[in-house]
Amino acid sequence: MHRSTRRHLTIATALVAVTTAAAAVTTTAGASDGKDHAKGAIQNGKAKNVILLIGDGMGDSEITLARDYTVGASGRLNMDKFPLTGAYTTYSVHADGTPDYVTDSAASGTGWATGVKTVNGRISKTPGTDKAVPTLLELAQKNGYATGSVTTAELTDATPAVLASHVTDRSCQGPADMANCPTDTIAAGGPGSIAEQSVNHKVDVLFGGGKQRFDQKVTAGRYKGQTVTEQARQLGYEVVTDDKGMKKVKAGQRVLGLFSSGNVPTEWTGKGAAVGGTAPQRCVTSNPARPSTTPTLADSATKAIQLLEAKQKRSKQGFFLQIEGASIDKQDHAADPCGQIGETAAFDRAVKVARDYAAKHPDTLVVTTADHGHSSQIVPLEATPPGLSSTLVTDEGQQLKVNYSTNTPGQSQEHTGTQVRIAAQGPQAYRVLGVTDQTDLFTTIREALRLH
Repeated sequence: MHRSTRRHLTIATALVAVTTAAAAVTTTAGASDGKDHAKGAIQNGKAKNVILLIGDGMGDSEITLARDYTVGASGRLNMDKFPLTGAYTTYSVHADGTPDYVTDSAASGTGWATGVKTVNGRISKTPGTDKAVPTLLELAQKNGYATGSVTTAELTDATPAVLASHVTDRSCQGPADMANCPTDTIAAGGPGSIAEQSVNHKVDVLFGGGKQRFDQKVTAGRYKGQTVTEQARQLGYEVVTDDKGMKKVKAGQRVLGLFSSGNVPTEWTGKGAAVGGTAPQRCVTSNPARPSTTPTLADSATKAIQLLEAKQKRSKQGFFLQIEGASIDKQDHAADPCGQIGETAAFDRAVKVARDYAAKHPDTLVVTTADHGHSSQIVPLEATPPGLSSTLVTDEGQQLKVNYSTNTPGQSQEHTGTQVRIAAQGPQAYRVLGVTDQTDLFTTIREALRLH
């Protein structure tokens, strides 16, 4: 059979599958327009823009917990309203290529950023030979797209790092943090720390935390003795540190937004899970430790899209933007259900920003997924888990018990090796259907943007 004939049959088969699946979606799920979206996903082959949303540690349990607490068991979050939903596997590999069943964020991010699986802790480099592998962001830049990265973590944390850097170990975030990456230092002829590489890549929009990394001084090379922030300014970046500064940024200029010394403070707070459980609690939805000048993830996403779209106004090529809700994972590690739910809700509002943009720009592929599963589990109220647990009073006025038992109480709770949700709309969205792998997301985005 001729290749083009096979291709048309494959597309036709996929169209039947996705339209059948989409037609089965009920209106209560908020995706009654799924059939039309599914058809468009096949017919509109090339995307002008891609918005990739990563809920770090946002497994099905984390999604369900946020849904139950905020909109109710029969309600639907924005991320539930995508017309096409599948699942993907998240395992990393050992140096010899054999599977490591529980990934970290560095290896998982490398999977979708490069299409190559690697060892835990490594950033966009091969597992055995430690060689740099081109990333989606680098390929997008090469093909004339504007690029951006938005996160609630430090901009040098693993998930944003996989797009714009290559280091042996994720700990090598700033020039003073290079102990585990001796061959990556500028003095050794390497590309430098994650912070240095991020600005050297001239990513158009960088919004997140991690000011402490960019305040470190460069130790070798052209910018020796200057901070990475000073290096960024010399490379044409406007540096902003709060919501007001971010909103004032004009189109056409690179922007580095550093909204916190470390990770951006969480939106919600409450009592952490405890051995034997907690008294029923309502979450505090205004964290006193979060400065009022801190932009929300949704506001950062909105501004990033505006800047990237304006930059590409006269270009045939659009933009590639990654948006990360980072502290779903971090609060899961800390067994803090209120912090975790608040960050999932904040991420969900960023999902709405992306979907609202795509509703007006149907040539935009929007994908939402996670990098790995995590520890929270909803259990019966009468259960007596051996680990940490907390009882919450949801917005429906009902009690809900959440348990954290993936590590000994007092230790950081651990990731899990489960498959996680991936959902999409727009050109090439049908590729997320079924059970795929993290590395397949690289191919989906590369094909959607026609990257070479």
